[in-house]
Amino acid sequence: MAQQPEVPELPSSTRLIATLSVVAMLSGLLVVLVYEYTKPIISENQRIATERAIFKILPNAVKYLTFKVDNGQLIATDGKANGELIYAGYDANNTLVGVALPAQAQGYQDTVKILYAYNPYTGCITGFDVLKSTETPGFGTQISTNAEFLANFNCLSAKVDPASGALLHDIKTVRHGSKKHPFEIDAIAGSTITSNAVGRMLNQSAHKFHPVITKNLTSLENAARKNEVNHETK
Repeated sequence: MAQQPEVPELPSSTRLIATLSVVAMLSGLLVVLVYEYTKPIISENQRIATERAIFKILPNAVKYLTFKVDNGQLIATDGKANGELIYAGYDANNTLVGVALPAQAQGYQDTVKILYAYNPYTGCITGFDVLKSTETPGFGTQISTNAEFLANFNCLSAKVDPASGALLHDIKTVRHGSKKHPFEIDAIAGSTITSNAVGRMLNQSAHKFHPVITKNLTSLENAARKNEVNHETK
């Protein structure tokens, strides 16, 4: 009778658990190390992209200062503060030329994030730059290339009512070809979802930031000169 082959002894459950625990710990440590290594690189790339967008949508600006909103006031920051930041652009004479503001909303596939230009003197939104979008090429991405759509931002009205301190009109996207008012956005034919997202995000951001900017306009106007004096005295 042939001798039966020996069956190898199975490892104990304790040994298996211990091995899996070590592998999990090493994997977790590797993830943390990669995150910590790439975090400053990602932050720097985001800073560069934001700065590029600021000077693109505020072409008359040669420098900018960063602010955050705190209880209705604009507080100067170094740009590393948490939350949404706003950017005031100034020319070579330290004159305020406009403000760059963040906005975001859910598009067709993912969240669309933009930085848009607001002129507090005219109450106009005068342009924007897309910071993040994964919309379908040729459709959703037309918000940054379609000439008719971009014409909405020659002066999209987003004025603040001096009496109430609130936005005069909601910003809204309307069906392509049906725009009648300066606070309406004429949608892109075939890209209604993303067009609507732009309208929603601008409306939300305008209600949030424009009254604060109007309230603190004098402080914004003087901020660049004040900042320059502070640097000279250091």
